[in-house]
Amino acid sequence: MTHYQFPAFSRVLHWLMAVMILAMLFIGIGMVASVTEYHWLLSIHRPLGIAILVLAAIRLLNRLVRQSPPLPNGMPTTMRFAAHGSHVLLYALMFAVPLVGWAMLSAARYPVVLYGAIHLPPIAPQSDQLYSILRTAHTALALTLFALFLAHFGAALVHRLVFRDGVFESMASLRSGRRER
Repeated sequence: MTHYQFPAFSRVLHWLMAVMILAMLFIGIGMVASVTEYHWLLSIHRPLGIAILVLAAIRLLNRLVRQSPPLPNGMPTTMRFAAHGSHVLLYALMFAVPLVGWAMLSAARYPVVLYGAIHLPPIAPQSDQLYSILRTAHTALALTLFALFLAHFGAALVHRLVFRDGVFESMASLRSGRRER
């Protein structure tokens, strides 16, 4: 059986973003749960969110330029649809969560501090009502991203442990190129 792999750059982006998104979700939960550590966590949360947004754009461009490995021939149509749909939703959320967070801070007139005096411009008008709506949306989108992240991880494990069809190895293997089994 021939197993195809994503290019090395795609795999590095995938795993880097997986770690960053997981860290970001835990930081966000920590911000909500802690009063004493809130500002410190926020100082990490904002630039990390923008880094995720930038890497999502790079990753999307990379995905459009570099073709993904083919899914296994015997994979049922419903599973192919689920795989494609979940990836589209993952990409949409990787853009939506940080953009809504940035807009939320803009609506509250909070600066999006990247580092020191480097701030991003506001992308939404100042409005307490808009801030409230965007805060709720940011939380809901982040929790949706976390749930989809877990489903994606679960599906990867199913491909590795149950189907053994090479889908997991296409993104997880340290080897390059394609190989015969």
